Amino acid sequence: MKTYESENIRNVALLGHSGSGKTTLAETMVFESGTSRKRGTIEAKNTLSDHNEIEKDKQKSVYGSLLHLDWRGTKVNLLDTPGSSDFYGQVSEAFSVADTAMFVLNSESGVEIGTEFFWGKAEKEGIPSLLIVNKLDSENSNFQNAVDMAKERFGRGVVVVQYPYNEGEDFHAIIDVLKMTMYEFPEDGGRPDKLPIPESQRAQADLLHNELVEAIAENDETLLDLYFENGELDEYQMINGLQMSIDKREIFPLFCACASRNMGTGRILGFLGNVAPSPLTRKMTLTNGEKYKIDQDSSPSFFVFRTSSEAHVGDLTYLKVTGGSIKSGMDLVNRRTDESLRLGTLYINQGGKRIEVEEVKTGDLAVAVKLKDLIPGDTVTGKGKDLEFENINYPNTTMRVALKLKREGDEDKLGTALNQIQKEDPSARVEYSQELQQTILHGLGEEHLNVILYQLKEKYKLDVEFIKPRIPYRETITKRVDSRYRHKKQSGGAGQFAEVYLSIEPWQEGMPERDDLNVRDVQEIDLEWGGKLVFQNCIVGGVIDNRFMPAIMKGLMEKMSNGPLSGCRARDIRVSVYDGSMHSVDSNEAAFKTASLMAFKDGFLKANPQLLEPIYEIEVTLPAAYMGDVMSDLSSRRGQILGMDAEGSIQKIKAIVPLAELDQYTTRLKSMTQGTATFTRNFHEYAPVPPDIQKRVIEETLAREEE
Repeated sequence: MKTYESENIRNVALLGHSGSGKTTLAETMVFESGTSRKRGTIEAKNTLSDHNEIEKDKQKSVYGSLLHLDWRGTKVNLLDTPGSSDFYGQVSEAFSVADTAMFVLNSESGVEIGTEFFWGKAEKEGIPSLLIVNKLDSENSNFQNAVDMAKERFGRGVVVVQYPYNEGEDFHAIIDVLKMTMYEFPEDGGRPDKLPIPESQRAQADLLHNELVEAIAENDETLLDLYFENGELDEYQMINGLQMSIDKREIFPLFCACASRNMGTGRILGFLGNVAPSPLTRKMTLTNGEKYKIDQDSSPSFFVFRTSSEAHVGDLTYLKVTGGSIKSGMDLVNRRTDESLRLGTLYINQGGKRIEVEEVKTGDLAVAVKLKDLIPGDTVTGKGKDLEFENINYPNTTMRVALKLKREGDEDKLGTALNQIQKEDPSARVEYSQELQQTILHGLGEEHLNVILYQLKEKYKLDVEFIKPRIPYRETITKRVDSRYRHKKQSGGAGQFAEVYLSIEPWQEGMPERDDLNVRDVQEIDLEWGGKLVFQNCIVGGVIDNRFMPAIMKGLMEKMSNGPLSGCRARDIRVSVYDGSMHSVDSNEAAFKTASLMAFKDGFLKANPQLLEPIYEIEVTLPAAYMGDVMSDLSSRRGQILGMDAEGSIQKIKAIVPLAELDQYTTRLKSMTQGTATFTRNFHEYAPVPPDIQKRVIEETLAREEE
């Protein structure tokens, strides 16, 4: 395999809503370049991208895929990404190494929710972007509507470079207003004939050509002067101007294609080779927030953007070279762990196939095998090089399930499998909850979680099922009570004796001190599960020795971590020890721990205990047509609408909703909106649950304990 110089490399992320045709476009581009002799199809289940069995079964992308092609001496690395929100973690990895973002729009539906999400990430990362309107042969194709939506959503920087001569079933020609040429394609696609623009299209082509020229000239003073002087820019000047404007995200060129019939892909490849930025223009962010321009003359380094494992191969590490060049046998250092590693064989990926290479230069993407303890986001450098890149920003999870093994004895095997899955897919999160006594799996949606379940069953041979996860409620109290407990035990030999008097009250920030207590010492404990325990020693006259105070605190903390009401953790309580008694022989730490625990429990249950539930702030992004249904559904979930924003035809609803009402919300939202809506969620606060729900939770807890 040829080794490419950095300036002849293009790293392109293919992005778009599910169904826009990204995988077909990637397949056609590789075929059109001559890198592949056969063009696969999703229906035949033989595309280079969707090579995993689960992708073939679903006939959709589940994992990101790395492909490459050679276009007239330029190597184009294609990062084909899933369009479903359940697999947005794969998109985050592509963004971390892409130098160009190519957005694929379905000509029937234009800008969809997924495209909106991806555009926001590209904007945040400052990645140069272009748009492809695909599927122009569709019966309901509407190119102009797609253009209008793109301009409305992404601004006046969207400029038409190509438009279809005709669309729908008769689609066969594209008019290019940069080259002022019409490309007419044979019936089965491929190499087009270059023809003059028909007279019927001349006015439209001239109008769009002038708009393109003006957009280019506006962003460069030199070109603007030339434009005013000559009234035109030549093709060379326009390409130079485009390069600068695209790199600064001032212009977003829009092209046409029908990927399934191989129409328009060659022109897109030519544009990528001639105009799209090389990796040497890309600045990556370091952990200290500074921008770092990758350097082909520096010592070797690379950034890990994905890991996976395969039977008979072992660990695979997907990487981008960020300095110098790397070769097999090099000794390098993992900056996260400071551990040395030696590079084994290096490969260039073609979907599920790999081609061995001797050397990989700055900016190129490659795969290394059998490197241990590397995870996405790791930086690997030569010894003594002080360099570490910012970690990959994965989306927050939106759905959770609990895992239940059907066969005892597989607990260790399950733990090993989950650790490996989370290593390969950091957008999934595993929580071993002692509080809930469950293993909780967090993901980006039902499909995402089902893919993990598929892996557990097929790859790791585990008999496991999903069950409903419990809610991490919190307990507190709403009024002050005094409580006492005498612990007395005598069973031969030394006995146990302790008596404590507690005043238990709700705690809140800034509450006044008690006038009726002689407070000798105060401890404010920030609880690991949120909230506080404020412990006050108010003992006078030595009725309880100071050495027993830690034992009293220990009893309180034990019951706080396993609340009296439902077994959930308690918070925001002030406890004052104000009296008690002890025995010179029989009092010990164990006795005082038991006495304080029981006094706290009895007092807690008399202090109008209140169950608190986790509340999440959510933002739903959806087409306007579904606003009524979604808002009605949120109300039925005890949701409170905070506000609404409109951005063209895209709507955003902000609301706060209890976690108990969100566990299946992803699935319901997709069902209501035909898969067009997405949502994000972030923890907001703990708030009191309604009385009927509190009663039900307590009853369920008692039933579970009896069982």
